Amino acid sequence: MYDFENANDGQQKAISTTEGPVLITAGPGTGKTFTLVQRAIYLIQKCGVAPEQIFIATFTEKAAKELITRITNELAARSISVNVNEVYIGTFHSICLRIIKENIEFTRLKKNYRLLDSFDQQYLVFRSIYKFKNIENIETVMPNGGSWIWANAICSYVNNLAEELVDVKAMSEDPDISIVVLSNIMTVYQNLLEDENLIDFSTIQTECYRLLTENPDILDRLRENIKYIMVDEYQDTNFIQEQIIFLLAGKRQNICVVGDDDQGLYRFRGATIRNILEFPSKFAEGECKIIPLTVNYRSDSDIVNFYNEWMATTSGSKFKFEWGKFRYPKKIEPHEKSSIQSPCVVKLASADDEDEWHERILSFINKLKDSGKLTDYNQLAFLFNSVKHQRVTSLATFLEANGINVYSPRSDMFFKRDEIKLSLGCLMLMFPKYVKGLEDGSYQFLQPEHYFYYRDCILMANGLLKDPENTDILKFIRQHGKSHVGLTGTTDYAYSGLLYQLFMFEPFKGILDTDLGLGVVDIRPTRNLALLTQVIGKYEYLHRIDVLDAREYRGQRRIDQDTEMLFNLYLRLLIDGGITEYEDDAEYAPSGCVSFLTIHQSKGMEFPIVFVDSLGNTPRKTYKDLMNIVEEKYYHRPAFEPVETTKFFDFWRLYYTAFSRAQDLLILTCDENKRTPSKYFSDIYSELQSTDALDLNEFYFKPVKKVNIKSTFSFTSHISVYETCALQYKFYKELEFTPIRQGAMLFGTLVHETIEDIHRAALRNEEVKITPENISNWFDSNYASLIKTEHSYLAEPQRNAALKQVLRYAERQSGKWDVIKQAEVDVSLVQPDYIIEGKIDLVKGAGDTVELVDFKSEKKPDLIEMRDRLEHYRRQLHIYAFLIEQRTGQKVSKMNIYYTGEENGNPMITFPYTKSAIEGTVAAFDDTVHKILRKDFKHSCSDPKTCANCDFRFYCSNR
Repeated sequence: MYDFENANDGQQKAISTTEGPVLITAGPGTGKTFTLVQRAIYLIQKCGVAPEQIFIATFTEKAAKELITRITNELAARSISVNVNEVYIGTFHSICLRIIKENIEFTRLKKNYRLLDSFDQQYLVFRSIYKFKNIENIETVMPNGGSWIWANAICSYVNNLAEELVDVKAMSEDPDISIVVLSNIMTVYQNLLEDENLIDFSTIQTECYRLLTENPDILDRLRENIKYIMVDEYQDTNFIQEQIIFLLAGKRQNICVVGDDDQGLYRFRGATIRNILEFPSKFAEGECKIIPLTVNYRSDSDIVNFYNEWMATTSGSKFKFEWGKFRYPKKIEPHEKSSIQSPCVVKLASADDEDEWHERILSFINKLKDSGKLTDYNQLAFLFNSVKHQRVTSLATFLEANGINVYSPRSDMFFKRDEIKLSLGCLMLMFPKYVKGLEDGSYQFLQPEHYFYYRDCILMANGLLKDPENTDILKFIRQHGKSHVGLTGTTDYAYSGLLYQLFMFEPFKGILDTDLGLGVVDIRPTRNLALLTQVIGKYEYLHRIDVLDAREYRGQRRIDQDTEMLFNLYLRLLIDGGITEYEDDAEYAPSGCVSFLTIHQSKGMEFPIVFVDSLGNTPRKTYKDLMNIVEEKYYHRPAFEPVETTKFFDFWRLYYTAFSRAQDLLILTCDENKRTPSKYFSDIYSELQSTDALDLNEFYFKPVKKVNIKSTFSFTSHISVYETCALQYKFYKELEFTPIRQGAMLFGTLVHETIEDIHRAALRNEEVKITPENISNWFDSNYASLIKTEHSYLAEPQRNAALKQVLRYAERQSGKWDVIKQAEVDVSLVQPDYIIEGKIDLVKGAGDTVELVDFKSEKKPDLIEMRDRLEHYRRQLHIYAFLIEQRTGQKVSKMNIYYTGEENGNPMITFPYTKSAIEGTVAAFDDTVHKILRKDFKHSCSDPKTCANCDFRFYCSNR
């Protein structure tokens, strides 16, 4: 008998119905994640399904990590030993990217492609806007505004069109000029991506779709491997995601989709509610099993009844819209009736002004705290339509001024933080010529608000420098300012280098000294400085700036051009667009903080006490008229929901999601003096009692649930770094400071990638293609993609030497390619509280045993002089051997390092397999991981050579 644990009847049916198409409609708090976890366990334990035959697509990376953790914990509790990391589990984007990487030679992409985030994408278009402006009649589809606004509109168009798989060629022949323009925009944009070897989030999916449809062998292989498909949050999927799912499912049609049509929130990202509503109709009548989960275990029964009523009161004289076929009829049932007399849904309003509203909220929070019922501020969450609105940020400022910390990483407060303003002010003061231009108002690209912001940064920096205790940083800034004004050649640093040097002075040094065991608000300045290094580092990468250069270009010194571009263009655009501060996936409600979230952001979360604001909202049209025409003519299916009603559907779904986040107490709040609530809330709002009616003695507020997510560690990226310098690990790995770009290891990467091409050909049984001519072509292709990514080059003698190493390796194999079993193998193993991962260059062998090979593009070293480095390599191979044996059950006979630079002698160093030595290495690995998990970052490096190449050498020297 399978142990269903505490699953109810509906959950048990959802868990055990494994064959054929299944639709699980899961209302809020009905145990959706529990059901998904148990269904995966059921497939593995009861049905004997191998983990690699299961595909689970989730909406966020956090959800994927949580699923992996919960599945592995449950398997361990049942004493089942399997490697869950073999499961295709992740977001659609991450799974598609995995499929692309495994078959990259069949895509338009080359190795070393760069993935664009949303800002990168818009900035790419912005920097190439002249190419788009050359499109005839483009102004007919563009909004009013400058190039940055145009770039945003272009990105919106190309993302929508890509994910709907529109026929760009057919659009180019349309009689409507606007549609022809859109076709030309797509063509220019796609050429940009191809020329630069780039991919964005929408084209990840289109590339994967084309890979599968144009290569039947690859699709057949994936269909053979993947037997069971599960998709979470199916109401938020789009057209191309649905296509990929049905492609992979093939004739088996073992597709289980889970979701809640009442929580479909992402139409603006291309999601369509039709996918979940039409899912059963994709199959023969009665073939799809529909299993509703309606018992809510999250919320008090009063709260459940409240949001049920919200979804039901849409018709009649006031709103005049019906759900009809655009919603599955359902009523969520509370798992038990409320046992308290106090209302669990109330209102907190101000009839006077915003200040009174602030005071009333503060008073109520203090009342909760004083009652002893509120044990941690993180039990409180405020939900808004936007956390960037001045009304929201002023409330956050007010609460923090009164001793209540607010966690609101998406409120675009990054550039308003003191540590960021101070850093930028100090940087600007080191470029007096730029500051003079600010004072003169001579930068035409800046708006008054940018001048005011930069002025405030400089004033803050000047305030620091006037302090008699800060003479060292004053001297440093003055010296560099003088040096930059008189610079005639080049420096040996750029903007990142200056930023890291600032870290040796207070208050920056004190911020970096912060104990990571403190609360999120205490660590926030440190994390923001780390984020600033990422921002500046990306600017230098995109504009290929390695040093400050005083040579003239087009009548102006490069140092002046680059500095103006940094502040007047790049940072200005980021300031306008806003930057999200650090969010920890493992702690969505940090202890000691009230959470300020958007309603969209809160999806999937739950809090004991929830304030829902933004009650002045009204349903608004979110679609573009031009895209409606494109949808009608070129989308692969006609429009689903009536255009005139979608704004009502989306509005009701949004607030249904908000109301259903609350566990014990739901509070609707607004400033009634601001003509809120709107008519859409007025009826339900007027019926609510005030917070004054609450008898807090009746309440028990649950603690916020812990998010159990396992971190991943590898020998090279984590253990080796920590053992070298725990302090370096703290900054680069834990806090994610971006290291200043060193000269890329082009030579080694080029050799490595071309050898990988050889191995891939052998694994495809295409040994006949492993010829000197083809190897040279692969080598040239890899070099071309590498220099685009790394922005650096190899001299011709170095290129020739690298190619010679690869050709010599191929020649030495004497055609014996059949011993290759796997190449570039990503291996991982789930441990009780973390995940080990690694990447093995080559697995080869015959029979039941295998050998591991790690390639080094250098000459074979002296075994005595380089014993420390060889010991490091030996331990790395031990971890790989452990992973291979645990993952596949195969025995490892030997572990080899292959030196491709060795010309005459034996290029290999071989380590014998010794079980006790491997167990010792794994135990040491485990010990180091637990030091990292305890945030033990006290010890620092004592090797002068390592310290000399570390960006934090200035900070450390002044500690």
